[in-house]
Amino acid sequence: MLEFESLINIPTPVFEIFDDLFVENDIKVFVKRDDLTHEQVSGNKFRKLKYNLIEAKNLGFKKILTFGGAYSNHIAAVAEAGFLFGFETLGIVRGDELNEESSPTLKMAFQKGMRFEFVSREAYRNKEKLSTKFSNEYFVIPEGGSNHLALKGVAELLDEQPHPEYICTAVGTGGTMAGLLNNSDYKGRVLGFAVLKNSDFLIDEVSVFLEKSFPDNAELETKFHFGGYARYNDELLRFIRGFELKHGFYLDQVYTGKMFFGVYQKIKEGHFKKGTRIILLHTGGLQGRLPDL
Repeated sequence: MLEFESLINIPTPVFEIFDDLFVENDIKVFVKRDDLTHEQVSGNKFRKLKYNLIEAKNLGFKKILTFGGAYSNHIAAVAEAGFLFGFETLGIVRGDELNEESSPTLKMAFQKGMRFEFVSREAYRNKEKLSTKFSNEYFVIPEGGSNHLALKGVAELLDEQPHPEYICTAVGTGGTMAGLLNNSDYKGRVLGFAVLKNSDFLIDEVSVFLEKSFPDNAELETKFHFGGYARYNDELLRFIRGFELKHGFYLDQVYTGKMFFGVYQKIKEGHFKKGTRIILLHTGGLQGRLPDL
């Protein structure tokens, strides 16, 4: 068994945030600070990696392979996890023109011991073929870390506090949303906010992870992507700055900022009944935050 307790801060705290908007709508809003699990292996990244790391160790693997882009939170988290728990790590990175100095993420991952294979975007699309090349030697974790082992880790976070009527999360690959829905004891609703455009396909992705139809207690909101993955505008940045000034903790413009913005808009639209308790899941990702936000 890997010794997570001494290196990872779990359970993570939940605390209420206050705003006139919440009072006007008789809503209670809480934040689950999963960004505090670890500085680099934070939020949903640790939750997704936990049982993958345990499985790798149990199967006798000493090396981990995964996939991502130059600014991937997942690449950063796997590199740090390998460093913490004694695995060699290899990242298959999209873009054969890149090197380990091409982004702060890659530079940090390299410093933590990760080595890279930089491949063309065409080759990157065939991840199964790339995985086969290394699968005898490496335990393979998919891009973004989302698989059936990840769902188990994410589901656990709901048991660290009383269950709300709603839990809200940013959605990139669908793994975190599926993990929350995978907790059979949770009877509330899961509201996901897609961070990429043309994201209706995520309903099918969540269903595939769960191996069943998209659940009745799930909602996917697709209109707060701000132009697409990692895209943003002045309206989003103003919201993030104002939120941080008022509440004293950081959001990022790729994931959490879009979700928090979306929740505020849904409250204004009257989406939530009076008396509803909502938990906003802070999934970390702050290593990708704009430095001058």
